[in-house]
Amino acid sequence: MLNFALGPVMSSDLVLKIGSEQTPYFRTPEFSKITLENEKLMKEMLFADEDSKVIFLTGSGTSGMEATVMNVFTENDKVLIVNGGGFGQRFVDLCKLHNIDCDDIKIDFGSCLTSQMLEEYDNKGYTAFMVNICETSSGVHYDIDLISDFCRRNNLFLVVDAVSSFLADYINMSEHGVDVVITGSQKALACPPGIAIITLSGRAVDRVNNNSCKSMYFDLKDMLLNAKRGQTPYTPAITILLQINARLNQIKNDGGVKVEIERTTNLANDFRNKIKEFPFEVRCKCLSNAVTTVHSKEILDVNLVEILKNEYDIWVSTARDDLSKDMIFRVGHMGDLSTEDNDTLIDALRDIQKRGLF
Repeated sequence: MLNFALGPVMSSDLVLKIGSEQTPYFRTPEFSKITLENEKLMKEMLFADEDSKVIFLTGSGTSGMEATVMNVFTENDKVLIVNGGGFGQRFVDLCKLHNIDCDDIKIDFGSCLTSQMLEEYDNKGYTAFMVNICETSSGVHYDIDLISDFCRRNNLFLVVDAVSSFLADYINMSEHGVDVVITGSQKALACPPGIAIITLSGRAVDRVNNNSCKSMYFDLKDMLLNAKRGQTPYTPAITILLQINARLNQIKNDGGVKVEIERTTNLANDFRNKIKEFPFEVRCKCLSNAVTTVHSKEILDVNLVEILKNEYDIWVSTARDDLSKDMIFRVGHMGDLSTEDNDTLIDALRDIQKRGLF
């Protein structure tokens, strides 16, 4: 299988080998040391301040989103949310579920966030801002510098879902004034799904400790207390935490976060150049390095996603734009992929085209 889907993604042999081994007992000094090293490496790769803390929550990326909403916001907050797709809407739904006052900036599928969109929300009494910095449903990457400037001039607490963007696009918690970054094990970290990672600034830690979360499992205050000794309140996804440790050290030893982002960027650009020979187009001007959203120039009578999967053992992701009848698919550039893998996908598309299927 060759997997260009958007998570889980292709894992390295090192990560796969750890997954094949017996799961160890975790209430030990040895496992605590690994967890504390994971925190140190995550802080380095997000350029977080020394007083930042990292939570490793066993669950999907959405568990990290919900835990953040439950622990850092109260009924005194008024949150502004970028809503340009399925995951922006998820933040809206979570805030409404937990009775957090919110408004959303609605953005058309595949469209960029602009300064003009933000200006109408200046000085409107908001206390916080939430954004899926890569709106995975469309592949759009929102301008973190633009968002950072807006939040600073309005003194907003900034929450960034970087589940698909971490290690694919540049983000610097200190430079951009980000208070919470959420990511997950199954995207550019290229491990199996099962761990949401929440990195909290010192200001976010204070919010968590001064808040009362009405949950046992999602109580970040309890998690922060246990994290001091490199542990979690309840049994974590132990093997995935070991895989994350190996992957973070692999990235560090290969040159660090900058080199990893460059690698992903090169993969994305290579694919975007090669896809130009087909009757497809890449319409979005603000795509993340993590993913390319491909539109057909005309309505196709075949489902390319299914043909690639069933006949070529190549996986890409579907996409849906309710305003367009075009066939759309998304190609990921995260994980253990190469330009040669891009060639394999392109060759498969050439073969499908020769067969007269599009």
